Amino acid sequence: MSSSRPTVRNRFVLIGDMALIIISVLGSFALRLDVSELSFYFPAALVMCVLALIIKIPVYFYFGLYRRLWIYASTSELRLITVAVTTASVLTSGVMVLFNFIGWIQAMPRSALGIDWLFSLVLIGGSRFALRILLEQSGSPREGKARRVIVIGAGDAGALVVRELQKSSQLNLIPIGFLDDDPEKQKHQIYGISVIGKVNTLADVLDNHRVDEVILAIPSAPGRIVRMVNDICRLKGISSRTMPGLYELIGGTVNVNRLREVDITDLLRREPVVIDDRLIGTSFSGKRVLVTGAGGSIGREICRQVARWSPSELVLLGHGENSIFESLLELGGNFPSLSIHPVIADVRDAERIQEMFRVHRPQVVFHAAAHKHVPLMEANVEDAVTNNILGTRNVVDAANRHGVERLVLISTDKAVRPVSIMGATKRLAEMIVLDAAHRSRRIYSVVRFGNVLGSRGSVVPLFKNQIARGGPVTVTHPEMHRYFMTIPEAVHLVLQAAAMGAGGEVFMLNMGQQVRILDLAEDLIRLSGLEPYRDIEITFTGIRPGEKLREDLWEDGVQFEPTPHSEIYRAADEEKVDGAHLASVIENLAHLAHQSETESLIRLLDESIPSASVRSTPPPDMTSLV
Repeated sequence: MSSSRPTVRNRFVLIGDMALIIISVLGSFALRLDVSELSFYFPAALVMCVLALIIKIPVYFYFGLYRRLWIYASTSELRLITVAVTTASVLTSGVMVLFNFIGWIQAMPRSALGIDWLFSLVLIGGSRFALRILLEQSGSPREGKARRVIVIGAGDAGALVVRELQKSSQLNLIPIGFLDDDPEKQKHQIYGISVIGKVNTLADVLDNHRVDEVILAIPSAPGRIVRMVNDICRLKGISSRTMPGLYELIGGTVNVNRLREVDITDLLRREPVVIDDRLIGTSFSGKRVLVTGAGGSIGREICRQVARWSPSELVLLGHGENSIFESLLELGGNFPSLSIHPVIADVRDAERIQEMFRVHRPQVVFHAAAHKHVPLMEANVEDAVTNNILGTRNVVDAANRHGVERLVLISTDKAVRPVSIMGATKRLAEMIVLDAAHRSRRIYSVVRFGNVLGSRGSVVPLFKNQIARGGPVTVTHPEMHRYFMTIPEAVHLVLQAAAMGAGGEVFMLNMGQQVRILDLAEDLIRLSGLEPYRDIEITFTGIRPGEKLREDLWEDGVQFEPTPHSEIYRAADEEKVDGAHLASVIENLAHLAHQSETESLIRLLDESIPSASVRSTPPPDMTSLV
């Protein structure tokens, strides 16, 4: 989209500089001399004018003063102007002193050289910033037509947003004030815009000022702040937009182009946490990293965040060519210097996985490839077993054979006291990784967490589609609760847990409080500008096969202890896995899966996993899977 922002061609700037150079030289002589002396020194002034034009203009070209868009001038341009003017003045002064020394100029006031430098600095620098001020004023939106905006957050992000709004007439937005809780900022101005109150005064501000839009420009704002701002704006009939959360901005930039409508992920946003950059950098920088399931929601985000740490090579492994292609395009655009290798393969193909490990020899592996849709796996037991269990065995075996230093299995809270096929298969996948860690003494570990918002097949996209169709929104049970975390937040902590692993650990991410699914549905309806039960109905369909009303984070009797990171816990005692028995179970599962012995598969899963109760789950009804 073309911008309407005005510009001035640099050839006009060049012509202006030539005039300013002559003015500076003549002015320096005039300031230094009395009126009676001007005629005596006039020849030297003319020589210096000619020399200044011959020397200064090429020097300004050399320093790039005619390759700049001066509407974007900042302190870096001011430094550049200072260096360019000083260099040009020194060269001009040197030549003038030389001419005076050899007698080509009879009279030369030396102090005029210094005055000329000062005049040049003021005139050349001042002309640039005068251009910026004039162009910005001519390009700013007219008060009568522009929408009036309150910006919440007077930090770096808020200041950048206001600056962009002031410069961009096409946005048609005028900032009229900041709200910020910092008492030191109250009544102060940023770019001419005052901090007029604290965030909790938003309702009063909207009542007492003409405001058309509210922008929340605090990427680190927790969900409670986003919810409060959004609720007030909704009740007042004011549109609101927000910056993405801090985790979503990792590797990106903070600017007005990132503003978007408030999303459900913003309402559940967590307080930002600090990660150990040194530890993560040591674990991933310069390493060959493989991500299985790289086309999925979690796998793709792992790739995004790992790419920030400059691995020597990033291998994207996935079964779906379209999703891997999309991941490749995104990562290639954001990290053009990164060596990325897409691999289309199925983790169930043991020979293909071994060959892929032999060729790429990864040092770090994130195993995120898995079937995860609980009701669908109830109806497709064989595929759940072959993908989640046998696929994990293939990846772990290849990692062992090819000397992988660090392997992380992405697991789920549904693996705890599993009642579903998906949960049971992920529990056995955990046991495979833990057994390999004990046998190989390598840094193989498990990271377990709950649901992630917005992932493919999750409840949020389903609800959005139902709302778009006009409803009803279907909730399985009014008291259904789940742990939720955004995808960037979860992966942010996964990388930290992976970096701190020593081998054989089960890490659990702090998921906070469980969220009632009914509340989630109501929030999504309101974020769509509608009212639940009035504009969009909510109906209850009953608990689906393999589901619990509430999820568990750990087994009965298992104690979790804190780690150096406040948001990550670790099982206090290492789980003992009988490797020989596990291998026998997996072989039997493989045989039963290939023979499509579904009932025998379910029975063996139940018998092989302590605390599992998969057989208690009724057979699936295909009409209730969603």
